[in-house]
This record gives sequence, C-alpha cells and structure tokens, in this order.
Amino acid sequence: MSVQPVHPGSGPVAALAKTIDAVAGALRGAERMAFYAEVGQTPAGRLETVIETWWARAMLGRVPERDRQVEDALHGRNLVPLDALSVRLGVDLPDQP
Repeated sequence: MSVQPVHPGSGPVAALAKTIDAVAGALRGAERMAFYAEVGQTPAGRLETVIETWWARAMLGRVPERDRQVEDALHGRNLVPLDALSVRLGVDLPDQP
C-alpha cells in the first residue's frame, strides 16, 4: 500500500473556522452557491453535519498542488511505501494482517 508523498515546502494548511462564513469564503463559484443552497435547505438539527462536510471539502481545496497530487495518485505516480512515510512523519503504523 502506498500514499502520496509529502512535498518539501508544502507545509500545513491553516485551518478554517467551522462557520458558514469561513467555509463560504474558502469556496469559489458554483461550489459556494451549492454550499449556500444546502445550508439554506438544511434543518437546524443537521446543519452541523452540512458545515462539517463542506468544511472538509474547503480545506482540501486549500492544499497546494492538490489537483496534481490527486492525478498522480489516481495514475500511480510518485507514490511512497507507507512504512517509509511513517518513518518520515515519525508515526507508528498498526500491524497489518
């Protein structure tokens, strides 16, 4: 199993506040309009889920070179083994069956 590499210089993306205004501000064009439409039609009890979903989408949209990284992953390019990535990040992986 492999994942996309972490590219030098592509540090963490600053988190957005989980508010309607912050999420809408991070979205562009049709995505922003779709977000507002969904928020406007969502009952109060489900609003947090809608904001959370669109917040994640907005955060992913802020990742530098995201489109290229997704294309690379879909085509199996520039992948690194998970164990090498875990060493680079200093994270222990659970044992695989």
